[in-house]
Amino acid sequence: MVRKQDTARRLIILFLSVLNLAAQVTGFALCWFWYYKPFMKNRGIEFWIKGDLTLIAVYVVILFLLTRMYGGTRIGYLKTWEVFLSQLFSTLIVNVMAYAVLALMATKVIPAKELLILTGVQIVWVAVWTLCSQKIYSLLFPPRKLLLVSGDRPTEDILTKFASRPDKYLISRCMNIHEGIVTVCEELEKDYEGLVIWDIPTSERNTLLKYCYGRSIRVYIMPKIPDVLVKGTEEMHIFDTPIYLIREYALTVEQRVAKRIIDLICSLILIVLTSPLMLLTALAVKLCDGGPVLYKQIRCTLGRKEFRILKFRSMRVDAEKDGVARLAGKKDDRITPVGHVIRACRLDELPQLFNILKGDMSFIGPRPERPQIIEQYEKDMPEFAFRMKVKAGLAGYAQVYGKYNTTPYDKLKLDLTYIENYSIWLDLKLMLLTLKILFTPDATEGVNAGQTTAAKAEVKEKKK
Repeated sequence: MVRKQDTARRLIILFLSVLNLAAQVTGFALCWFWYYKPFMKNRGIEFWIKGDLTLIAVYVVILFLLTRMYGGTRIGYLKTWEVFLSQLFSTLIVNVMAYAVLALMATKVIPAKELLILTGVQIVWVAVWTLCSQKIYSLLFPPRKLLLVSGDRPTEDILTKFASRPDKYLISRCMNIHEGIVTVCEELEKDYEGLVIWDIPTSERNTLLKYCYGRSIRVYIMPKIPDVLVKGTEEMHIFDTPIYLIREYALTVEQRVAKRIIDLICSLILIVLTSPLMLLTALAVKLCDGGPVLYKQIRCTLGRKEFRILKFRSMRVDAEKDGVARLAGKKDDRITPVGHVIRACRLDELPQLFNILKGDMSFIGPRPERPQIIEQYEKDMPEFAFRMKVKAGLAGYAQVYGKYNTTPYDKLKLDLTYIENYSIWLDLKLMLLTLKILFTPDATEGVNAGQTTAAKAEVKEKKK
């Protein structure tokens, strides 16, 4: 029954996704045949049917790949606004690329009015499609009824996370592993659609996993740090038994060279392109309170090497006059009026392009932390030092898939996922995904009042 339901779920998502893609491509095709093809013909550029089909096929492929990468087809998985934002980004990027290609073929700047009208129509369509698709999904597939099994660690944090998606999950009951494996297994025989395993000892966890796997019970598990390391291993077939290799180094020499070349080229290009924006931002910061334009702070990068990170100053000059290193709060009165704007738009991060050019940072990697904050985190979590196996980054896996106030333990797991699964393609993917989080409000949400770091005072991360 569960397998049939999952098959139906996938088929419906596939149908809705194909419908959306077909509608947007049809719009582009009409725009091409009605306006741009005659325009090209007047310029002496003749297109036959094969050329028409090739152009439309390229549009289909790029739109499909962008939509998949940004998560625009993940109906029911992402929130409604996230699906819409993903579709919006994909549409805007593919249309900008289409305009650039058409302009190159015409060897001149071509009228953009028709393509802008098409983009507007597509945005309206995407909004309607997203709302309708999510509504259809929620009506056909109600939230899954789940059993949560926990250990000694408090459950408030994970319950809050699941409660943020009432359309997808329903934690019907919470049990503690100390009640016994047998009791938990007996409870699973009741009307549940899955199990959530939250920080229980490894031996009990493995027993539950085998039990659920043998009975085709869905399991949601929050990985421990060793799980993340194992996930990124290289599979070897030297003997007649599987071997997983965890290397002692993070990136190969070829990967480091390729990564550095990309950093150099991209940082130089972006410094030139954003220089007018940086000048305007610097002027706004200076006029706001007369203080220094740049904010320099000691951070740690590869091998715990210290460097001075550059940012446009977004806080008062005396923001840390007490000498205590602390993250920004949700309603931090230390942030200046201009600071609120440049932080929301990420303009305060632009000077870090010079850090990248110099070699202190990379475009993609774990965000660099201050030495004092690293020391605080390592008191309860020595594994936090693992993040510095690669060069620090302007953006990273934890920024794309986490938040500003994500706990250090969760950030560590996200960053280790990046390190252990590194590839040039992953870097390029994260660069494109970073554009999306620039417009995601909770990505810059500060820590709660009373917190100096993202670690929650009432919760100590268990070391495994």
